Amino acid sequence: MISRRSFLTTSLGALGATALPAIEPINRAGKSRMQIGVAAYSFREKFQWSRGKEQKAKDGGKLWSILDFIDWCADNNVPGAEVTSYFFPPDVDEKFLLEVKRHAYLRGVQLAGTAVGNNFALPKGEKLDAQIADVKRWIDYAAIMSAPHIRVFAGPVSKELSEEEAVANCLAAYQECLDYAGTKGVFLGLENHGGIVAEPENLIKMVKAANSPWAGINFDSGNFHTEDPYADLEKIAPYSVNVQLKMEISRKGVPKGEGEPSDVDRVIKILKDANYQGWFTLEYEVKNVDPLVEVPKVIEMLRPKLA
Repeated sequence: MISRRSFLTTSLGALGATALPAIEPINRAGKSRMQIGVAAYSFREKFQWSRGKEQKAKDGGKLWSILDFIDWCADNNVPGAEVTSYFFPPDVDEKFLLEVKRHAYLRGVQLAGTAVGNNFALPKGEKLDAQIADVKRWIDYAAIMSAPHIRVFAGPVSKELSEEEAVANCLAAYQECLDYAGTKGVFLGLENHGGIVAEPENLIKMVKAANSPWAGINFDSGNFHTEDPYADLEKIAPYSVNVQLKMEISRKGVPKGEGEPSDVDRVIKILKDANYQGWFTLEYEVKNVDPLVEVPKVIEMLRPKLA
C-alpha cells in the first residue's frame, strides 16, 4: 500500500486498483427518487451579472438577480434552484448570501447547490493555489446559504503538464478542497466536463481515490462527446451526487452544434438503475430559443417521468 503523498505525485494510470484508497459506488437504501431543479445557467443571458461583469439586456427587459431566479423557480413550481456562482454580484458578502437563503425559504424553494468555474489541472504554484482558494471561498458561501453541493471542474488538457501530471495535481487540489468542504457539510461533485475528464476513466479514478465522504461525481448528461455517451454515463452514475440534464448530446466526430436530442427516458433509466436519489437539475443550453418559453415546457415534460 502506497502513501497518499506518493499517490498524488504518481500517475493514476500507473497504479493498480488495489493501490487506490477507493470509495465504492454510493449505496443508497430504498428506491431511486429524484427531484426537479433548474440551474441558473439556463437563463445565463438574463442576469445582471455574469462572471463579475455587468451584462446588457438583449431584449430590452429587466435583468435578473439571483433573487429573481429564485422567484422564477417558485412561480413555476420548481422545487430546487442551483444558484450558479457566475451570476452573483462581484461584491457578494454574507449579508447578500443570507438574503438568498431567506428569500428561497420564504418562497418555498430549496437551494440545490451552486457551481464554480475552477481549473485544477494547473502546475503547482500561485495560479493553482488561487483556484483552490476560490473553491474554498465558495464552500464558505454555500455553507452560509445552506446549499449542500458545489459543482467543481477538473480542468482542460494542459500545455504545461502531461495528462498524468494534470490528473495528479487535480486530485491533490480536489482532496484539499474536500478536506475543507467536509468541515462545512458541503458535497463537491467533480463534473464530467471535458479536458482531462473528457472520458470517464480519469474521472472515476479521481473520485474513487478521493478520501472523503463528501466526494462524488456531478453527472452531466450532455458532456461526454464519445462514441457512446450513454454507455459512459452508465459508468459514472453509481458515483453521482448531483445530476444535470442537457437537452442535446454530441457524439464523437459530430460537428459542434449538430448534436442530437437527448434521450431523456434513457438518461432517467441509467440513473434509476444506479439507484440515484437526489436532484435532477435541468441546465438548458439550446441556442436561439427563449428559455423563458422553453424551460417550462421541459419541466412539465419531466414531472410525470420523475414522479
